[in-house]
Amino acid sequence: MTEPLVERMRGFGTTIFAEMSALAARTGAINLGQGFPDTDGPPAMLEAAVAAIMGGGNQYPPGPGLPELRAAVAAQKRERYGLDYDPDGEVYVTVGATEGIAAAVLALAGPGDEVIAFEPTYDSYAATVALAGAALRPVLLRPDGGRFTFDPAELRAAVTPRTRLILVNSPHNPCGTVFTRAELAEIAAVCRDHDLVAVTDEVYEYLTFDGAEHVPLATLPGMRERTVAVSSVGKTFSVTGWKTGWVTGPERHVRAVQTVKQFLTYATGGPWQHAAAHGLRRELAWVEDLRASLERKRDRLVGGLEAAGFTVHRPQGTYFVQADIRPLGYTDGVDLARALPEKAGVVAVPTQVFYQRPADGAHFVRFAFCKRDDVIDEAVERLTRLR
Repeated sequence: MTEPLVERMRGFGTTIFAEMSALAARTGAINLGQGFPDTDGPPAMLEAAVAAIMGGGNQYPPGPGLPELRAAVAAQKRERYGLDYDPDGEVYVTVGATEGIAAAVLALAGPGDEVIAFEPTYDSYAATVALAGAALRPVLLRPDGGRFTFDPAELRAAVTPRTRLILVNSPHNPCGTVFTRAELAEIAAVCRDHDLVAVTDEVYEYLTFDGAEHVPLATLPGMRERTVAVSSVGKTFSVTGWKTGWVTGPERHVRAVQTVKQFLTYATGGPWQHAAAHGLRRELAWVEDLRASLERKRDRLVGGLEAAGFTVHRPQGTYFVQADIRPLGYTDGVDLARALPEKAGVVAVPTQVFYQRPADGAHFVRFAFCKRDDVIDEAVERLTRLR
C-alpha cells in the first residue's frame, strides 16, 4: 500500500517535543526539553476562566474572537508599543500562536512562493511553509559576541523574485536572541525594498532579560502596513495549554488570515478568551514578576550547565538556553539527547532538528528553564555526571 501522507509532508514526522516528552515520561527523567512551565498562571485569571465556564460561556464565541479580548489586545498594543489597531478588523483571535502563524502563511504564500526565516526555526515554520506548497529560504543565526545574530548580506542574498514573506521570531526560540533596533532596521529595509510582508512571532514579547527591549517590527517606518504580528496568552501568563492567541495587522492582511483560519478551527475556546482579556488588562504586574523570576532561573541553569562543562550562550529572552556539547566530547545533539535520560536522567531537545541542514546545529542542545528552582537544581546535579 502506498504512503497515505501527501508528498510535501513526508519529511515531517512526530515533533521533537512529543518525542522528547514521551522519552521523559517513559524514563522518569527531568524534562527540560519542552517549553512549558510547571507552575500555574495568576490565580485571578484562572478564576476568570472558571467563572466564564460556570457562567454559561461554553458555546461558540464569535469567529473573530470575543470583543472584550480583541479590545484588550488593541489596548495592549497601543499602551505598550504605540501601535493603533482597530479591534473590529485588525485584531483576530486564533488557537494559539501556532495556528496564527499557520493561517498567515497559508493565506499569504502559495505554491512557487518562497518564505524567508531565521534559522534555527521553531519547528512549525517549515511544516507550515510546506503545507502552503511554498519553499523555505533559511538565513542562519550564528553565535557572535555571546548572542546569535545574522549577516545582513546573507539576508539580502536570500531574497529572490519568488519571495513573498519573511518570518521573524523575536524574542527568538530556540536561540534566545532579542533582535536589536539595528537588526530590525535591516529586516525592515529588505521588506520595503522588495515589497515583502513580515509575519512576526512575538509570543515571548514580555519575557526579556538584562534590559533587552522587545521592539515590534511593526513600529519601524513603513512596517505597520506590511506586518502581521502574532502573539498569545500561553507564554505571557504561563497557561500554554489554553492555546489562545491573536494576530494584528492591516485589515486586508487580517481578512486574508481570517479566510483561512475560519476553515481550520472556526473559533477559539470562549472561557480562555474571557480570561485572557482579564490577564491583559489586570495581570501585567504578575507578568513582570514572572519575567524577573525567569531571569533568575536562567542564571541558575546557565551557571549549572557551565559547571557541568557545557559552553552556554546566555539568552536575552524566552524560556531556553543553547548549550554547546563539544567541550564534553560530544558532536551530535540528537545522539546525546536520546542518551541523556540514561546518562543523566535529564531530557533536552537537540537543536539540529530546527535546521534544514542538521549539521549547522549538530553541536547544540536546548534546555528549558521555565521550571521550579528545585527541578532546575536537581537537573543540574544530574548533568554533572556527564563530566
